[in-house]
Amino acid sequence: MLQGKELILATKPYACEKRALSWLYTISTLCLLTLALTGTLTAPWLVARLVCSVLSGLLIVRMFVIYHDHQHHAILHHSHLANIIMTFFGIYVLAPSSIWKRSHDYHHKHNSKLFSASIGSYPIVTRRKFEAMTPGERRSYLFTRHPLTIAAGYLFMFLIGMCLQSFTSSPRKHIDSLIALIIHIGGSVMLWYFLGWQSWVLFVGIPFTIACSIGAYLFYAQHNFPGVVFSDNEDWCYDKAALLSSSHMLMHPVMAWFTANIGHHHIHHLNARIPFYRLPEVMQRIPELQTATTTSLRFRDIRACFRLKVWDPELNRMICKKEIRTIRAAALQMTPEPVAIPG
Repeated sequence: MLQGKELILATKPYACEKRALSWLYTISTLCLLTLALTGTLTAPWLVARLVCSVLSGLLIVRMFVIYHDHQHHAILHHSHLANIIMTFFGIYVLAPSSIWKRSHDYHHKHNSKLFSASIGSYPIVTRRKFEAMTPGERRSYLFTRHPLTIAAGYLFMFLIGMCLQSFTSSPRKHIDSLIALIIHIGGSVMLWYFLGWQSWVLFVGIPFTIACSIGAYLFYAQHNFPGVVFSDNEDWCYDKAALLSSSHMLMHPVMAWFTANIGHHHIHHLNARIPFYRLPEVMQRIPELQTATTTSLRFRDIRACFRLKVWDPELNRMICKKEIRTIRAAALQMTPEPVAIPG
């Protein structure tokens, strides 16, 4: 049975792109996205424009994963044309390369570590640390992980998190974040002014809301799911973090296409140089990768992922708010009352 370094080495032959395929998938996705966005403004019927709008959001997700692979140097590495295309797409999708690559590379190097900065990932705290927080700190922590916050990923994760916060924290390093904000807000204002609010909703509002909420949820659920394992920094191991702390998200083939196979997230974390279109192949050929903990986009699985709030080292699992209260109440009952000493 392959494990550790041997398992990582077994994936190495697949960390090689087929450049013609990389270009085919990139250009075809961009063309479909361009056609769909054009349809949001030019289709003769409102229903058709609405369909194009929803389709645009889903195609942005697919193109984002392709962009994500390029940032990992899994596809189209050393291509000047690809660099130009991806730079513009990163700005368009409010995830400019300077902040996306820095935060995402950090995430891959520190995935599932309990005591590291929550750069590029949702914050995780232990039960004891959560109980020691001030009420304001608890609210902030829970707000970040709230379903409505994730559903509003367009605002909180991308406009504010990726662009505004990155630029204000380091203007020189993240000038492209400012450019993305100016282009996005300026373009939105012009679209609204010249073509009306309905055009903005169909061309920007719906596509970005769909794409950003799906992206935010996928990133959340791929590392916050029943059965996930978190480790102290000294016990952390790269291959175990990939296999035990990254989910295999089961999807319908259509949704798997729109998400460019990112559901095979445990394999991606084991070897980020594997192109997205080869992930199913790796899954099929290496049996050790077929036993990863799964989740899905079904309502019950989404609900199960959202219920998880903090890590309990004693139970060795994520627990919900109700369990936090139950454990705290049990601990208070076991605390002996002070004995009065006769005076």
